[in-house]
Amino acid sequence: MTDQLQRSAIAPAVTVHEAKGQTSAVVLVLPGGRADSFDPTDTRQLAAVRMRPFARALHRRGRRHGVAVWMVRYRYRGWNGADMSPVPDARWALDEVRRRHGDVPVALVGHSMGGRTALRVAGDASVRGVVALAPWLFDTEPTDQLAGRDVLIAHGDLDKVTSPRASRRYADRAAAVTRVRYVTVRRDLHGMLLRWRTWHRLATSFALEVLGVQDLPRDLALGGSGKNPDVRSM
Repeated sequence: MTDQLQRSAIAPAVTVHEAKGQTSAVVLVLPGGRADSFDPTDTRQLAAVRMRPFARALHRRGRRHGVAVWMVRYRYRGWNGADMSPVPDARWALDEVRRRHGDVPVALVGHSMGGRTALRVAGDASVRGVVALAPWLFDTEPTDQLAGRDVLIAHGDLDKVTSPRASRRYADRAAAVTRVRYVTVRRDLHGMLLRWRTWHRLATSFALEVLGVQDLPRDLALGGSGKNPDVRSM
């Protein structure tokens, strides 16, 4: 009972990077975590630290277009089985966007457990698209909630923490209900550090395209005529 009371006192939170002028769109950044842990999250944890450069890159490119970037801090570090702990936290953040800014469009950018969370909550009415980076997925993951959303799934081909093959299978299933782009980032691991510029460009460019701010660069677009040696699109 004591543990339950302590857990009920913990609330999700967001760090907000404000748009320049009026906010016309929001990107929610969803960090990774652990399979099982009811330990409270902390902004100093590596999963959160890893996503800060993504938040900064999104803010630099989007703020002058009215795009605010919100970094979500979950209550707990883990997914925690049937509790799916980060899912209600992400839904709380989406409700908070509406409370503060009305029905502005939202893009979701999540890594690992955050990628799984982003895909799970994509059915929210405000969500226009999802960027799932090295997501933690299983073949039992639902896809119907993605209908009408643009989805990018990117995975490093050397990732040993989450499965590129599982991500590709998920993308193949999701393609039955919506437009999905699956991208392999060559010669990179789960931490997305070796090709960090490529990861940042993928996440930022796709999220801003979804929000109507800019077109996807030719070297990152599926079927584009440009060449990027770090990226293989399928």
